[in-house]
Amino acid sequence: MKENNKFKVLFKTNKNSFMPFFTLGDPDFESSFNLIKSAIDAGADCLELGIPFSDPIADGPTNQRSMERALRAGMNFESCLKLIRKIRDYAPSLPMGLLLYYNMIYHRGLEQSLKDLAVAGVDAIVCGDLPIEEGELFDQLCEKNKIAPVYIIAPNTPDLRALEIFKKSSDAYAYILSGLGVTGVKDQVAPETILRVQHLRKLDPSARMMVGFGISKPEQVKIIWEAGANGAIVGSYFSNLIEKNLGDLNKAQNLIKKFIEEL
Repeated sequence: MKENNKFKVLFKTNKNSFMPFFTLGDPDFESSFNLIKSAIDAGADCLELGIPFSDPIADGPTNQRSMERALRAGMNFESCLKLIRKIRDYAPSLPMGLLLYYNMIYHRGLEQSLKDLAVAGVDAIVCGDLPIEEGELFDQLCEKNKIAPVYIIAPNTPDLRALEIFKKSSDAYAYILSGLGVTGVKDQVAPETILRVQHLRKLDPSARMMVGFGISKPEQVKIIWEAGANGAIVGSYFSNLIEKNLGDLNKAQNLIKKFIEEL
């Protein structure tokens, strides 16, 4: 992986990073671009983008409905590539990670899919259903296409396995789950999440960690930063804003901007 990988550049210059998540095409192609653009304009440090899928096993009800809206609007892999290219053209230097399910790129053709995603401008990919034991070919093709593979560390991941995941995810970041279960808004950061992040930081002081699932408030993001993570990911909160303001997406854009500007 080249040293100019956008996530490596980000973590060299930015101690605390914020990564909003958006489902590509929610609620439609153009509206999705405008919503993501509002997050970029507000100062998001990087993006996590999700390709809508009919069986999103790691996502809770809010993000499931977000993906359903995108699918109903006609989004598919090809239109997602088009939207990614449009986002990349708008923000040439912004790190972009992709959250998807392995079945999608395996079914389409792994090598061609990763090549197309790299050309579109994707810097990193996390497959929510791909364990490290099954990721050898994925890792090889990611390296070939200069995409950083990202793997997930759960609350019950043993230390030795966490160290292996840190190594495999070293070109971008390891995805740290804030708790067991699926995505969704939570009222507070659990004490065990803070202890977990602190423990992982001691386990590997140089690891790059982005914490996701359940984070929905600026003060929660700050708690995650203070615990020792490099960044925090917020997704369901934004999906919920979109859902509640489908009749007035300008309001959703303004609320997204307000959230990010506060950070």
